[in-house]
Amino acid sequence: MSVPSRPVPSPVAAGERSVTAGTVAGPLGRGGLLLVSVGVLALVAMSSLAVGSETLSFGTAWHELWHETDTEAGSIVRGLRFDRTLVGVCVGAALGLAGALMQALTRNPLADPGLLGVTAGSAAAVVTGITLLGLTAPSQYLWLSLLGAALASVAVYVLGSGSRSAMSPVRLVLAGAAVTAVLTSYVNGLTMLNQQTYDAFRFWVVGTLVNRDLDVLMAALPFLGAGTLLALLLSGALNAVALGDDTSRALGVAAVRTRVATAVAITCLCGAATAVTGPIGFVGLTVPHLARAVVGPDQRWLLPFSMVFAAILLLAADVVGRVVAPSGELQVGIMTAVIGVPVFVFVVRRRKLAQL
Repeated sequence: MSVPSRPVPSPVAAGERSVTAGTVAGPLGRGGLLLVSVGVLALVAMSSLAVGSETLSFGTAWHELWHETDTEAGSIVRGLRFDRTLVGVCVGAALGLAGALMQALTRNPLADPGLLGVTAGSAAAVVTGITLLGLTAPSQYLWLSLLGAALASVAVYVLGSGSRSAMSPVRLVLAGAAVTAVLTSYVNGLTMLNQQTYDAFRFWVVGTLVNRDLDVLMAALPFLGAGTLLALLLSGALNAVALGDDTSRALGVAAVRTRVATAVAITCLCGAATAVTGPIGFVGLTVPHLARAVVGPDQRWLLPFSMVFAAILLLAADVVGRVVAPSGELQVGIMTAVIGVPVFVFVVRRRKLAQL
């Protein structure tokens, strides 16, 4: 008597199951959740236009946004808060997307641009430009920030890969910590030796949306757009790479080419975002974990959700920073750290990486 053979699952089917496991809803549900998230982002953006030292009603803020009037409310909404809100949305989305890409590239849940030296590379390049070239405006920092991010990424990758072994998550984190420590020391040395450098750099390094107008954003927008487009085009390939080099090769995906293209996207996103606002930490670390809990590990959904969630987080942190202090306001870079540190500690303890 013959025994019926069981069908052997194809690699493509296995890959599809791996990226859909652990989701909280089907494709239609995830699409609906994305629309709801965009609606929440719109609500937070309206709060950014209305809330501050002079709080306006949503109706007033909406009216002043679309009707130019010679009123104090119009000056506040169009002259101060609109540019700040738009910059927050774009930079937040870029940082969230870069964090998700970094974690997918390294297969390390603790990876983000700040932990792996990319942000420190941008800061080192900017402080060099301030000291040696006399740069003073954020719009002048763009190319140096991109160059610094690229060089730091290459250095961390080379140190973290090793000569004969594949890239190890632990080795990569250690390499990132080492590069970040060296570059931070370099930045501190230059700012301590030059008072003018310190005066210019301290307003940038804190990470802020204050006085970031559309001219600064427009200079960075081509790089933000290119990085975003490249990242979204790589989402399917990143799913295959997550299954391992052998499986990705069987699925027709070039793992090395995908990793290089992903690194280019991360550099564009982080370098441009950091040039606009200064270093803002923990957004790229925390947001992908939240998005992954909602939609699972499928990069085709994880990347857009990370963009929207990160924009919500950054704008919400900025709004809270305006009202939490008795006088003045706390910059958004401080507020994201306050929110992100507990999440980072939770992830480290859960994964037991503190013992490595």
